[in-house]
Amino acid sequence: MNSSPEQKGDNQISGETPIDFSFVLASSVHDMKNSLGMLLNTLAAMVASSPPKDAEQARFFSVLEYEAARINGELVQLLSLYRMDEHTMSVVIDEHHPIDTIEEQIARNDTLLKSRNVSIGVDCDTDLVWYFDNELIGGVLNNLIVNCARYSREQLLVSAFEDKGFLCISVADDGQGYPDNMLMGALPQIPVSFGSGNTRLGLLFTRKVLELHKSKKGHGYMTIANNGPLGGGVLKLFLP
Repeated sequence: MNSSPEQKGDNQISGETPIDFSFVLASSVHDMKNSLGMLLNTLAAMVASSPPKDAEQARFFSVLEYEAARINGELVQLLSLYRMDEHTMSVVIDEHHPIDTIEEQIARNDTLLKSRNVSIGVDCDTDLVWYFDNELIGGVLNNLIVNCARYSREQLLVSAFEDKGFLCISVADDGQGYPDNMLMGALPQIPVSFGSGNTRLGLLFTRKVLELHKSKKGHGYMTIANNGPLGGGVLKLFLP
């Protein structure tokens, strides 16, 4: 009887309307992703209309392009992982030519690769076909290309071929290779690096996407190794 309207309102806000933080976070990430996508498009248009005048300016553009692309990729991965956890992620398995998926992601990162003076080779039979979700595998491949472009010296190689009944898509670079903690431990044991800001989100996203691809042969998986075909690291995706 003595409660004031303000007190009742306070009770409704704090006690009867709990905040779903994961939903709020996902909504915020979605908005950030859209804004960052516009920033990336604007940056690409700016570089195309006003090319760098010297090596130093080219390096600045390269850093901007890489960091924006990396953050955009991680936001997409966060949203995808949220949808997987909420069981709202739709997986569309259909027949695709891996060469088309590979070339699409290379074209998507053309500005980034050129700004970093990284050449990328492709080794894939144009007649090779496989069943997979093109959007999800394309997203994984895009993340790999963006990350490898940073750590390579001047070359990347993307290959696709059949290996013991699985489709293998590999991304190799000519960098220093993957650190020991990524080669020796299982994914959940790989530590977060606060110094570099590396949360290993890309590896978690990749593993989850591969596990969504299943058949009687099993589910998809990945391997990481050094001393690849270009002398650096090589990450392989296997799809049943």
